Amino acid sequence: MAATRVYVARLAGLAVLGPDGESIGRIRDVVVAVRSDRQQPRVHGLVVELPTRRRIFVPILRVTAIEPGVVTLNTGTVSLRRFTQRPGEMLALAQIVDSVVRVEDPDLPDLAGVDVHVIDLGLEQTRSRDWLVTRVAVRGHRRLGRRRTVHVVDWSMVSGLTPYEIDRPGQDVTQLLEQFEGMRAADVALQLRELPEKRRIEVAVALDDERLADVVQELPDDEQVELLSHLEVRRAADVLEAMDPDDAADLLGELPEGEAESLLALMDPQESEPVRRLLEHSPYSAGGLMTPKPIILTPSTTVAEALARVRNPDLTPALASMVFVVRPPTATPTGRYLGSVHIQQLLREPPAHLVGGILDTDLSPLRPELPLAAVTRYFATYNLVCGPVVDEENHLLGAVSVDDVLDHLLPEDWRDQVENDERGGA
Repeated sequence: MAATRVYVARLAGLAVLGPDGESIGRIRDVVVAVRSDRQQPRVHGLVVELPTRRRIFVPILRVTAIEPGVVTLNTGTVSLRRFTQRPGEMLALAQIVDSVVRVEDPDLPDLAGVDVHVIDLGLEQTRSRDWLVTRVAVRGHRRLGRRRTVHVVDWSMVSGLTPYEIDRPGQDVTQLLEQFEGMRAADVALQLRELPEKRRIEVAVALDDERLADVVQELPDDEQVELLSHLEVRRAADVLEAMDPDDAADLLGELPEGEAESLLALMDPQESEPVRRLLEHSPYSAGGLMTPKPIILTPSTTVAEALARVRNPDLTPALASMVFVVRPPTATPTGRYLGSVHIQQLLREPPAHLVGGILDTDLSPLRPELPLAAVTRYFATYNLVCGPVVDEENHLLGAVSVDDVLDHLLPEDWRDQVENDERGGA
């Protein structure tokens, strides 16, 4: 039986189907129009995430039924235009839930004058088929020895839910962080870009350094700079330390020289040194594209040890495709570069064999000054996804991976462009 009353948290993640049962996507949020008075907000529609990760808007009047586990539309034809929030609209999960409010309900005297958090919103369908936000579920701060009690009150009994008050700084982001758990950094970055600026900054501040660093690396250059500018300087330096050195160098290269140097000075010297070396190269050269931390081994390393290094989950597939063998020291710039070993070769050899005995010495290394176009031809010529960068004295400086090349070959706005082939030319 179709529901006429539902809570927003129950909608999040539900499958959205067309009238013939075809899958369209999943609900990620609810768009409501919050007024400056205490009138019940009207629901405008749903934010639905397509299988391609694009988020679109579906008007609430397109919904014919809300049932356990699924929402059905009256049409299978929806606009594929990316969702854009309009003036006067608020996102129930992204902006309203977690807000700090006060309840003025005479039946709940214990909540009078006490700050509580919104944990959910109740929606109700009217006779005209419109949906309104009628109820608010709130929970107070935990007291010593007591569990926090959830109360459900009428929308009119809650103060602090006007657009102005919701936009004030200091809003909690617990619900948003829960949504991001388990998501790839690139997908979190995409969702972060679609949040209002205030919420985007609040989420960034709440993420730990490692997670934020992974997400920042997936943002366009200008948005990386903007986000970093809203962090405290010490925190910004910590995030840069947690980023891959090549990505940190790219970001710092977008900043004025004085600001970049100030951040480098705050970083741990062991983390800032490889970044400084990368900044000496043109960003569109092999030296500027490379990471100074590929898998580097000595000739006496066994195949078993090499494969153990390759299994590191923090490595990208491209960097894990090849190991580089050098004379000590193994930190870049290394001792004399001897050659490389592809992962396929490692898999064919007995575990006790030494990598020094299976080197590929025929592969020509890249020079740090080599321009992007030449690096691209190198990968195409040798069918590689990773290649060594060596200086004139035969020291290994790092490695370029194909994902770094693609990032610089694609147009700057590639994340915003519609990929028609993924949507059947729509």
